[in-house]
Amino acid sequence: MDNFPKFSNAHQSLMAKHLNETIFKQLKDKTTATGYTLAQAIQSGISNPDSGIGIYAGDNDSYQVFASLFNPIIEEYHGFDKTSSHHSDLLSELDNTANIDPNNEYILSTRIRVARNLQGFPLGTNISNSDRNKVEQLVRDTLLAFEGELAGNYYPLYQMDDSVKEQLIADHFLFKSGDRFLEAAGLNRNWPQGRGIFHNHDKTFLVWINEEDQLRIIAMQQGGDINEVFERLKKAIHAMEEKLVFLHDSRLGYIASCPTNLGTAMRASVHIKLPKLANNKVLFNEITEHYHLQIRGVHGEHSESESGIFDISNKRRLGISEKTCINDLYQGVKALIATEKSL
Repeated sequence: MDNFPKFSNAHQSLMAKHLNETIFKQLKDKTTATGYTLAQAIQSGISNPDSGIGIYAGDNDSYQVFASLFNPIIEEYHGFDKTSSHHSDLLSELDNTANIDPNNEYILSTRIRVARNLQGFPLGTNISNSDRNKVEQLVRDTLLAFEGELAGNYYPLYQMDDSVKEQLIADHFLFKSGDRFLEAAGLNRNWPQGRGIFHNHDKTFLVWINEEDQLRIIAMQQGGDINEVFERLKKAIHAMEEKLVFLHDSRLGYIASCPTNLGTAMRASVHIKLPKLANNKVLFNEITEHYHLQIRGVHGEHSESESGIFDISNKRRLGISEKTCINDLYQGVKALIATEKSL
């Protein structure tokens, strides 16, 4: 890409906001250690004017080589400036997080996931087909050795029977191609080779392999027992760390393809019924903004609510601990339920 991209008024991403001609000239001819370029990094945001972020990293080096563009985006999204540093802590116990909704009146399910990528490989936007397959094999072999609560089966997408596919869709486990943001970023190349899903026998622990990040490690269950879900997630992460080395940066924490997932790379969420707040969006937004929460539709990002059911999750991930991420969700959901009851 030799010329500064032409942004229309429709381009509202943080990339389009912070990329000016001076920064473009500084970065346009640079490449990372794995050969990733600025043109690759910003392609999704150029192709999709409605992108919120509009930029993806191709490796850990991207955050240094293209720092003059990534840093202001990271600062605006996370409130984390270039002098800050991140310290993860998956050892701390949670504060008092008793089940907010013991009678299951509002919370349908709780899910906590983290993004992880393996040291020694480019990120999904820039990985070769052979390296993607190596990642799949390493992770698959690690997961299939698990015993007890975490033991389960692995389902490669490229060998998936229709009956298995239908069941995984029904369980809301299956990820699939077609996301135009990921497509433009190069994350759907060679689909579906090298991709798959692992879940334990109880379907309370799940790992996506080679979707947006190499790993999405997920703990979940019905109802609102956030603490129980978090403890299972920590147990799984620690078990995986005995065999795998995750990509980590001393300043930015766990490295992910999208800068929104840096730091803890954690998204803690609930599916929750809030039909009254659904009709009072001003109040709904006030509460979620106060507790640093994000509102999504029932099917996640870029989807709509159905029957007053929303996906509510923490927005902050970088510069805070995993414990703080969970506390944001816990206190915010507690406030949302109290408000829903009062309306």
